[in-house]
Amino acid sequence: MSAKGELPTWADVALIPLLNLFVALLISGIVVLIIGESPLEAMWIMLKGAVGSIKGWGYLLYYATNFIFTGLAVAIAFHAGLFNIGGEGQAYIAGLGATMVGLSLEFLPWPIVIPLAVLASALFGAFWGFIPGYLQAKRGSHIVITTIMFNFIASSLMVYLINYWFRPVGNMAVESREVTGAYIMSFREMARVFFDYRLPSTPLNPTFFFALFIAWAVWYLLWRTKLGYEIRAVGANTDAAIYAGIRPQRIIMITMAISGGIAGLLAVNEVLGAQHRLVLEYVQGAGFVGIAVALMGRSHPVGIVLAALLFGLLYQGGTELSFAKPEINRDMIVVIQGLVILFMGALEQTFRPWLSALFFKAED
Repeated sequence: MSAKGELPTWADVALIPLLNLFVALLISGIVVLIIGESPLEAMWIMLKGAVGSIKGWGYLLYYATNFIFTGLAVAIAFHAGLFNIGGEGQAYIAGLGATMVGLSLEFLPWPIVIPLAVLASALFGAFWGFIPGYLQAKRGSHIVITTIMFNFIASSLMVYLINYWFRPVGNMAVESREVTGAYIMSFREMARVFFDYRLPSTPLNPTFFFALFIAWAVWYLLWRTKLGYEIRAVGANTDAAIYAGIRPQRIIMITMAISGGIAGLLAVNEVLGAQHRLVLEYVQGAGFVGIAVALMGRSHPVGIVLAALLFGLLYQGGTELSFAKPEINRDMIVVIQGLVILFMGALEQTFRPWLSALFFKAED
């Protein structure tokens, strides 16, 4: 047992999130019941649609890949005491880097083009995250305000660029032409080319395994390197970090660049892996979901991966549920997702006092 007033680690990292999730799903069930549908049937449809087939798993893992990147981006900023809510814009701008490299170097073979496009995604996202970090470190601008503003700037900028620079002449769709080398990023295409086997058509691609590697890399960075120690020291106590010889301004800028670079890797999953082109609004709110994923995962890479899988299940299962039950439309699915985010984020500490009293009463 930990010190008086503190919950055991297992209760803090597992029991509280599970309890919050249970309450969120319970309230969601009541909402479903009010509109005249069976909560148990709705839950079964969601589970079956997400994990009951290869296609369902493909979409679940595809969504989870985006959430792993954005969740890790938010988490690494959290460890430095920063609240990066600009993952949406950082991931969006990163698509510009991936597309520029993919289209300008399409004469090269894909084993060269794809790694360069991945690197460009990270660099463009890092640049878009570094600027708010610089403004906070050098000018005192609040990171929340600047990252919000940069989301809007990124959105407007990308609308202009896609419409007037990347959209082919005569094409009505607001998208770039295809990045030809990116076709190999599809699991379906890889299975056809290398194994002559046809997989169900899903947007899942090797970026999922890349996301798992990045999760491991973030863990290694934070808990096994000098820079990671400095990041956590600045987030825990800035004055003590300064006393220890750490420069908080430098750490803030580096951390925000790393955070933006990780968020930018979402473009690898979308632009290179799923769409094979730059399309309008391809981030689809994943940057904001990453905040809930980081909170639910307690800003630890393992927890973030598990939370991302849960939200992937909610997204894919919710889509299947809206098809099977027209009465439960897409807005209702957003309500269910919002309740999960509410209890995992704003109300995550609701049950802590009760659990603390229960644990310490049992201990006495």
